[in-house]
Parts: sequence; C-alpha cells; structure tokens
Amino acid sequence: MKRFVAGALVFMLLLFMTTAYGAAPGSSADPLISLSYINNTFLPATESEAKTLAANAIGGLYDDAGKTLKSAYDGYLAQLGGLSGYKLAAAFTPISLPAGATATLVTGSTLMLTSGAASVTVKSGTVINISTGAEVKSGAALALSQKYFCAEDTTAVFTATAAAVAQVDGYYTTTGSVIASSLPFLDVGSGDWYFSAVSYVTGKSLFTGTSQITFSPETSMTRGMFVTVLHRLAGKPAVSGASVFADAADTTQYYYNAVIWANAKSIVTGYSDGKFHPDDAITREQMAAIICRYAAFAGYGTTPAGTGAYDGFPDKGSVSDYAADAMKWATGAGLINGADGRLAPQSTASRAQVAQIVLNFCQKIMGL
Repeated sequence: MKRFVAGALVFMLLLFMTTAYGAAPGSSADPLISLSYINNTFLPATESEAKTLAANAIGGLYDDAGKTLKSAYDGYLAQLGGLSGYKLAAAFTPISLPAGATATLVTGSTLMLTSGAASVTVKSGTVINISTGAEVKSGAALALSQKYFCAEDTTAVFTATAAAVAQVDGYYTTTGSVIASSLPFLDVGSGDWYFSAVSYVTGKSLFTGTSQITFSPETSMTRGMFVTVLHRLAGKPAVSGASVFADAADTTQYYYNAVIWANAKSIVTGYSDGKFHPDDAITREQMAAIICRYAAFAGYGTTPAGTGAYDGFPDKGSVSDYAADAMKWATGAGLINGADGRLAPQSTASRAQVAQIVLNFCQKIMGL
C-alpha cells in the first residue's frame, strides 16, 4: 500500500511539472520561473541591459572628462600666449614639409618624422624623444620614426632640412601642408605611422594591396613579396629560362619572374637545401642582405659610411655573419633604424616596416 501511494505521488508530481513547464514562465499557470527561462531569456536580457546602461554611463563620464581636460589644456595654453593660428590634430596627422618649411608645436604635442630630414629648435621648455627617453637639444637632427614630445612650458620649431613628411599630434602650426588620404585601404589611416610609406610605395606601384581594400600593414612580408618589390623597382626586366628553385617553379605564381631575375643577378641565392622558400616570412637581416645586393647590382655604393649607428645597437652581436656588412651599410645609410632600440635581426618584418625601408632606400640611396 505504501509503495502504491508513493508511486501515485511521484506520478502526480511529474504531471504537475510537465504542465507547469509547458506554460508561460511567471504566468498564473506557472507561478515559478523555470531554469530554462532564467538561462535563455532573463539573464541574456538583463546582461544586455546592464551593458547598455554601463556603456552609456561610462561613455558619458569619458566624454565629460575629455571635455574637462581639453578645456583645462586650452586654458593652460592660452596662458602661454594663446592658440591663435594653431590647429588641433586629435590623432597623428601627416604633413608635407618642403625643404625649409616648419612645424611649430607646443606643450603636450608630438611630432614624428617618417621621411626626409629635419631638425628642431627649442624656443622654450624641453623636448623629449619619447622613443628613447632622452632630452633633445636645440639644433639636433631628428631620427626617423621616433616621437618628439613637447613637455611643460615648451614651444619647439621643427624645420625640414630636406623635403620631409612628418606626423603631428596635438596643437601645431605649419608652413607645410596636411596630406589628405587618397588610399583605398580600409586598414591604413592618415594617422598611422606608416601612412606616408604606404602611400609612396603603392603610388610607385612597388607594392599592391592584399585585396582591393586592404594593405595588411601588420602582416609579415614574405621572401616572395620582397623580391617582387625589387623586381618592380628595377623596372620589371624580362627573364629567360626556368627557376632553379623547385619550390618557386610554378609559373602562375606572382613571384615567379622576380625570383628568376633576382637569382640571375645574384641578389638572392636561396637556402642550403636548394630551395627559395618564397612563402617564408623574411627576417630583418635577410632583408638587409638582399637590398644591399640589389644596391650593388644597381650600381650604388654599399660600403658603410661608418659603423656608429650599427655599434649603438645592443644586439648587434646576434646578426648572422653573412648579413653583418649589409646591416652595417643599411643602418649607416638610415635605411634600417631598429625596432624598439634593437636590430632584432632574426625577427620578421611587417609589410608596413618594409614599406618604410623601401621608401628610405628610394629617397636616400636612389634619390627618387
């Protein structure tokens, strides 16, 4: 009898649960909210609403803080003599500076030279090279791709000693001109440090995008890509014969003719396994060696102007023997300026970095 009663109670409980969970959660037919409703409806809706409320609150606070800081900064600069004639570059903005043109920056502003040559005259205060942490003396020449920051109570005039391109952030005035973006690439903005380099190499048809709307600046440059760039720089000379490399023998590949040409001119020699490895990411020392051989082929001197720049890198001892002389030449000529203060010879180079090095080569070595 007890077993019968227990079985009946279990049956009734199951029947109740089936009826309850079949009804709308929270309705009179289902006074208890089901776990399914909590997990699949209530919690996602609550989380979404919380995110929206938080974003609105934080966004409002951020906007208010930004307005307060800008007002305080503007008031501070006004005390220094006003902002008449100055423009605000909210992000790094590229400017063109013909030889003799200037860009004047004030407290809180930063300039980075991306091509050409320039020097700085410190009118007041202190200019700091925030790429190295060192104070910059008035009259000093600027290094490429390094950021020069105007500290408190500072006014500095940056003068192009040769045609140059720089990027500015903060308040500035210039006798040069802002470079408007005309690139079709969605992943290259006018405020990016590599903007002028990408503009140059694509404008010269040395590089193409990885698609119609992407350049892929952070993607590693491959060996096949690099010899193709040099082949285009040489005017895409015709080739004859077949590739000596088994892994670069596909005639439909974009790099096929470039690899044949570069090998015939002793610009590339391949690996000890007899292959070229066209899809391998090129290392920085490989790039230095190959572009040095190209310079020799094209009739430009490759004797290092000096080893001061090379000797200044703490990791120079890690450069492979085959690339040491080429790296000394490339650093001495200002083609390679290091990455975070190091040569990083075995590290790979991005398409943006190679674009900058090719621009440096064209301007400093070829005079283009």
